[in-house]
Amino acid sequence: MNKLLKNGLGLLILGVVAYNSVYFKKLDEVKKGNSKNTLDTKVYANSFYQEKILTNTDKAIAINKLTDKLKANPDETFKQYAHSLGIGNIRYFLVKATGKITKINENTLDFDVDGKPYSIATEFIFGNAVRDASGIITMTTFENTMDFNNVSAELNEIIRNRVVPDLKKKATLGSQISLIGAVELNHKHLKLNEIEIVPVFLSDK
Repeated sequence: MNKLLKNGLGLLILGVVAYNSVYFKKLDEVKKGNSKNTLDTKVYANSFYQEKILTNTDKAIAINKLTDKLKANPDETFKQYAHSLGIGNIRYFLVKATGKITKINENTLDFDVDGKPYSIATEFIFGNAVRDASGIITMTTFENTMDFNNVSAELNEIIRNRVVPDLKKKATLGSQISLIGAVELNHKHLKLNEIEIVPVFLSDK
């Protein structure tokens, strides 16, 4: 075999190897492949609400019991009942309450529980109270903080779209309401006369 034929054969073999070693995908196919590992936060939030939050409402503390304990020993009460996934003074509590609607406001309901006044949020449902109050979710479940925060936003959307409309239907002046809710409190700047409950679930108790 002459030198020219050897060189030609070598180039042919190299070309075949290179062709089989390199391939191209359309951009849409790459995006589709990557999307398999992304979290559908809407689906996750709905599942978490139904299977985790609603099945752990027995862990809620009666709201008047909570405020009494906070007055007597705030540090110990925060340590025992509060939940938070971040640093700082903001903590969340899962509470239960049965009381009467004393006033219907534009964005809240005034709520009397055995002589103690509270308010129930009906308009501005945001933040992490619903997500964090139960203490059964962890950041390690998620690959990134964006998904973690989006789940919180989706849970708030569930409250706005499912719980609040039902609450507004039942909340006539003087009507009795039973609910499970989430409360956000600042450990350092505790204001027990300004507690707002984010409704998580309406119960018949």
